[in-house]
Amino acid sequence: MVIGERIRNWREVKQLSQGDIEHRTGLLRCYISRVENGHTVPALDTMEKIARALEMPLYQLLYDGEKPPQPPEPSRQSSSQRLLWGHKRKEALLLTRFRRLLAKMGEEDRELFLYLAQCLANQSLRARISSEAGRSSARRAATAGASRGSSREATQTSAVSP
Repeated sequence: MVIGERIRNWREVKQLSQGDIEHRTGLLRCYISRVENGHTVPALDTMEKIARALEMPLYQLLYDGEKPPQPPEPSRQSSSQRLLWGHKRKEALLLTRFRRLLAKMGEEDRELFLYLAQCLANQSLRARISSEAGRSSARRAATAGASRGSSREATQTSAVSP
């Protein structure tokens, strides 16, 4: 069985369209079609992208033994958690631009760039944590206020009745 047939079979088993694979890999749908029909043989990097989009290890896509290999233990993460930033076409293009620009920089400048990126990521993480903490404290205050309001109503009702 050629690689294109395997990719098509796995895609159909997983009930994914070529458009789904396109969105997950950043590859064009017409290219995926050419691979599946045997008109193009994908590079190893491309096969890794396709395997990741199919949510399977690359070796399973390439395995040609008599007995199928034992599947790995299922991950506890959802498929959306496993798809990290950089898998969409627009993000992949941005990563390519970064790679080209970083290649032109000196070692010290690359280290400075990495340090800056870490600072921004930590700042973003702190902002998310503080906004989540603010939301949860607002929820606690709202539930506490609601429970105090119901106890006040009960006290007022008992004070009015003879």
